[in-house]
Amino acid sequence: MDHTLIAALESRLVNAWPAFEVAVAEGWLLRFASGYSKRANSASPLVPGADLDDGLIDHIVRRFERQGIVPTFRLTGLEAPGVEAKLAARGLVDFEPTLCMMAPLAGGEEPEPAVQLERAASPAWIRNAAEAYGGDKADRDILGVIVGRIRESAAFATLVLDDRPVAWGLGVTERGFTGLYDIVVAPDLRGLGLGRQVVRSLMTWGREHGATHAYLQVREANEVARSLYGSLGFADAYRYTHRIPPPPV
Repeated sequence: MDHTLIAALESRLVNAWPAFEVAVAEGWLLRFASGYSKRANSASPLVPGADLDDGLIDHIVRRFERQGIVPTFRLTGLEAPGVEAKLAARGLVDFEPTLCMMAPLAGGEEPEPAVQLERAASPAWIRNAAEAYGGDKADRDILGVIVGRIRESAAFATLVLDDRPVAWGLGVTERGFTGLYDIVVAPDLRGLGLGRQVVRSLMTWGREHGATHAYLQVREANEVARSLYGSLGFADAYRYTHRIPPPPV
């Protein structure tokens, strides 16, 4: 496992998808954003070998409970051996294993004429992206605050088909890497390759802004998306998972 690569991508993720509040506890980074997305509402190892004991677990759980957020430990592989077993022994269950995938930006990507790129998130981008996501990511107000806090170079993509916005995405470039976030297609048009156009355009934009690689996160169970990204040159960089309290019976 390449701890240097994991740490490099994790540090960029923190900047690309800002939380509202952060705290550090014995090598763990705690992030809080009103519960919108696990990546901004979890405790992740900040340095290789970050460990946990019962007292630190209790402290972290209390911090999340005081915020009204489900206590979530995001395990990236930087944590010390045995951390996951300690959390399992405390009754925290495995939830949504995810892959971080990475692709070189070698110059083969081409911009898509139908994809419009903006340097800042417009109200329409925020509204439409949140609506297309739905579920626990449908809150446009929180999404707007998160993307409004991005300080690195960013591109907000909208794919327009027959004068209708139908797909969206976000690229954030920092120190040679472009992170791709919130790639989403209107529910009634999924499966038509529209997401591919958004990703290709953001990869091209990243290369033009000095990036040599792109990265993204995708749920391990999402085989359709993984196949799409694989066809665009993405390969698994590392796997992470979450440990959360079991749902109430």
